[in-house]
Amino acid sequence: MELEQKYLALLHDAEQRQLNDIDGIRLCFQTLSLAAAIDRNCATLLAPHKLSEGRFILLFLLDAAPNGLAPNQLAEKAGITRATVTGLLDGLQREDLIERKIDLQDRRALNIHLTPQGKQTAQQVIGQHSQWIASLFNHLSLSERHQLSTLLNKVSNGLKDNTP
Repeated sequence: MELEQKYLALLHDAEQRQLNDIDGIRLCFQTLSLAAAIDRNCATLLAPHKLSEGRFILLFLLDAAPNGLAPNQLAEKAGITRATVTGLLDGLQREDLIERKIDLQDRRALNIHLTPQGKQTAQQVIGQHSQWIASLFNHLSLSERHQLSTLLNKVSNGLKDNTP
């Protein structure tokens, strides 16, 4: 696996300084490089649809909510702030993918719904995106996938234990 240039430079410097556990540092940089590559490929796949990852997540959530969702519900489900949701919704509305409707139960509240174009885009992108994500691990056997999951959980737990 090829490391990103910044990690190659840091790894080289760590080796020069003879820091402890160069292998652990290399593994961290491999993980970060892989995550960055996945993010870049994800952005490339979403770009033709004029979507960012954040916009895609909102489309995904709205596609599963036939009665729409309030902006605060979207923020909570997506794990982002309400201000961020507002910006993402503004962009989706400019692209005619969502519409804001007054909640019939509480006229002070809004519900967000997909437009027909939004529904079509969501269906197309969700199918394409889920196939792409799954394909990242096609070359791993079922036992290798379980092993990778176990190892990633172990690293995650170690991170929690070592948080400053």
